[in-house]
Amino acid sequence: MANVLDLNQLHTVQVVPVTPFDKEGRVNQGETARLYQRLETAGIRVFIPCAGSAEFHTLTSSEILQVIQVAKETLSEEAVIVAPIGFRADVAVELANQACQAGASAALVMPLTFPYLSDTGAEDYYRYLLDQIQCPVMIYKKGPIPSDDLLLRLADHPNLVGVKYAVNDLNAFNQVVAADGGRIDWYCGSAERFAPFFAVAGSRGFTSGAANVCPALALGMQSALTNGDWQEAMRLQHLILPIENYRDREGSSFHVSLLKYAVTCTGIECGAPRPPQRQLTSEEQVDIRQIVETVKAAEEEYLAGSNSV
Repeated sequence: MANVLDLNQLHTVQVVPVTPFDKEGRVNQGETARLYQRLETAGIRVFIPCAGSAEFHTLTSSEILQVIQVAKETLSEEAVIVAPIGFRADVAVELANQACQAGASAALVMPLTFPYLSDTGAEDYYRYLLDQIQCPVMIYKKGPIPSDDLLLRLADHPNLVGVKYAVNDLNAFNQVVAADGGRIDWYCGSAERFAPFFAVAGSRGFTSGAANVCPALALGMQSALTNGDWQEAMRLQHLILPIENYRDREGSSFHVSLLKYAVTCTGIECGAPRPPQRQLTSEEQVDIRQIVETVKAAEEEYLAGSNSV
């Protein structure tokens, strides 16, 4: 069964761990467990398995449940597991409720990928999910639909607890957080590049892919943001930016492939991403290895300084 969720537990770095595959392209349960254990040991407490940077759109429902089960068996009771869901409404509800039975504490509705979208149809979809899912729900906004007005209408639903906001319009984010008046929580869905600016506008935490590689830097940055130490937050952000800037190249098409290879460089074999994610050239692999070495050295220096205080 799912853990009972204290919403304050979400006010941190929400990591999307990559999904390791074996040589046959199947989920590698052993390496998945090693990754989750490493992240929790580093201090990560909120996990969103199999979401966007973890190849949600290429995974089957059974594979997502498999990874959630591994996470539940590997992590302590302090960890929060958030299950990604989407596609057809009945499929989303079934996956969410099965994930809750397997140990997830909440569900995240992934960005809508249907054609011919409207707020009217999206509202019907979201309300159906909110009515039927048996655990708290967050919504991931990555485009004009759902609109901010729709999210504000949905905020009255007792099962909606938060929004992962990944449209990088800080004025719009600031306005919607103010208009909501504290009914639900709002999070930066655009990772470390935008997290400090979202924090000023009211974000309670941020989702991260880079934390697969440098969890201590991501957690340190969030701690600095929480404490209002903007100078330290920006210093740590700049240490993480080599990963995030490379991921954002060519229409953000390196988001998955960089992370999987970067984690492999740290000793956890992740395999290649599934099509249609891009495969890396040998030259790109050399570049990424150098980035990982630089960022990990910065993390070690940060940890050494933290431990000496």
